[in-house]
Amino acid sequence: MKSTVLSLICMLSAVGGITSTTRAQAPQTSTDTTAPSYDMKAQALLDLQAVNKKCADLAQVVPSDKLTWRPSADSRSFAEVFLHVAGERYGILSMMGATPPEGFKAKEFEKSTTDKDRIVEDLNQSWDFANKAINGMSNADFAKLLPKLGPQANEGDVVYILVADAHEHLGQLIAYARQNGIVPPWTVAMQKKKAAAQTK
Repeated sequence: MKSTVLSLICMLSAVGGITSTTRAQAPQTSTDTTAPSYDMKAQALLDLQAVNKKCADLAQVVPSDKLTWRPSADSRSFAEVFLHVAGERYGILSMMGATPPEGFKAKEFEKSTTDKDRIVEDLNQSWDFANKAINGMSNADFAKLLPKLGPQANEGDVVYILVADAHEHLGQLIAYARQNGIVPPWTVAMQKKKAAAQTK
């Protein structure tokens, strides 16, 4: 988790640098008086909920004896990636003041279990935590600066990084699954729907 936090800080510093450059080049005034067309809060919650469902569904179909499988000795196992996704919600959102559940130990969390039911429960509990934390943010909170993470970094950047990271690890889990001959449940559902449509 420590390396993840350091990586996040580096990423946010880069975002801060890009943002400050962009702002310096942008005109000081704008004639556009329309309301923003993109609601980051709603979209972030939709994305995180969808990723969590896919992670939890995928965890359910991974055979228990495969949860310790890893593509190489220096890579996370299936179980560790699932728990990494869950743990990052606590770690990343705590940068904005959200308090992880009592007893959460970031350094130990990824290796805390290989039990499928517990992994799914951890994913769902951390999604509930993220949902509550992000829902509790006002629109103004998204623009609140976090100078310790970069000169122009703000809380919205942190939420954005959380969403991007969740999608990255979902892709990793899909690759793990495919390498083990496991078809993701949403792909199975789509294949069944397509086959049913063709028989009509």
